[in-house]
Amino acid sequence: MNTTVRTGPISLRLRPRAVVAGTLVAVAVVVAAILAVGTGDVRIAPGEVIRTLFGQGDRATEYVVLKLRLPRTLTAIMVGAALGVSGAVFQSLARNPLGSPDVVGFTTGAATGAIVQILVIGGGPLLLAGSAVGGGVLTAALVYVLAYRRGVQGYRLVLIGIGVSAMLVSVNSFLITRAEVTEAQRANAWLFGSLNGRSWEHVGMIATALALVLPVLAAAARNLPLLELGDDAAKGLGVPVERVRLTLMVTAVALCSVATASVGLIEFVALTAPQIARRLTRSPGPGLVASGLTGGLVLLGSDVVAQRLTDGQVPVGVVTAALGGCYLAWLLTRERRG
Repeated sequence: MNTTVRTGPISLRLRPRAVVAGTLVAVAVVVAAILAVGTGDVRIAPGEVIRTLFGQGDRATEYVVLKLRLPRTLTAIMVGAALGVSGAVFQSLARNPLGSPDVVGFTTGAATGAIVQILVIGGGPLLLAGSAVGGGVLTAALVYVLAYRRGVQGYRLVLIGIGVSAMLVSVNSFLITRAEVTEAQRANAWLFGSLNGRSWEHVGMIATALALVLPVLAAAARNLPLLELGDDAAKGLGVPVERVRLTLMVTAVALCSVATASVGLIEFVALTAPQIARRLTRSPGPGLVASGLTGGLVLLGSDVVAQRLTDGQVPVGVVTAALGGCYLAWLLTRERRG
């Protein structure tokens, strides 16, 4: 059941269950953030974390919380949100729960661009981010062109994306095996995805990307429910299908590429977050806000697990890959039975 809220000429349709579920997930993100900030070599109680965030902590605690751990936590939330939103868009466009940027190779393409920069070109963090975004965009363009046959069908996009992803994984492995030991170790560590050493510079980069991309995505995403009806039905309702689809793909690729550039290759967050959000909200549409919140919670929760169970020795990408692999096996089994 929907509820319509009107404010002057503006009306907003809300689903009460979606609002409640989104609010609960947002509260869970805040709780997980407090736990994450208090987790590390020096454990800080949640109450002390809250007091420090409000400017009532001592100097040593302020340094640990504000300088070292808060940037890492905020980066995890925003990167997870970017992956969650990106995954929701692609799954909606493909009309397939496997239509995720990490399954169809877009994040792998971003990783290839970053590895080429690390091992071949060289340069600083800004060039690394640009190379990752460029790799993701080029990969998306290649998959789109190969999948286009009088429109883009979901299963064709997924299958071609999986094939392109497999080829890019081989390219990444080849580049690493041909590199010097120190450079290969750096590239290989980046491939696993890690939040270690995240600073306010990384927070600023991902926050700027979200501020630039999300408004464009939100404007185009109004047509996502119509695109899920099929191209013919959407065209009959006056939607410029290919233009809207291309806008959504470019913005979603930009989100997952910037996320990859910020922390490395994070697997399965973009796959699992939108599906979890749909089951929580029971919404027929993609639910971009709920998917973003769920993505932030999944990545931040995985980081807390990695720090508490392994003392930070295991990168967060390993934890998300383990959890996501179990989810993917369940999803494939469910799809086969369906």
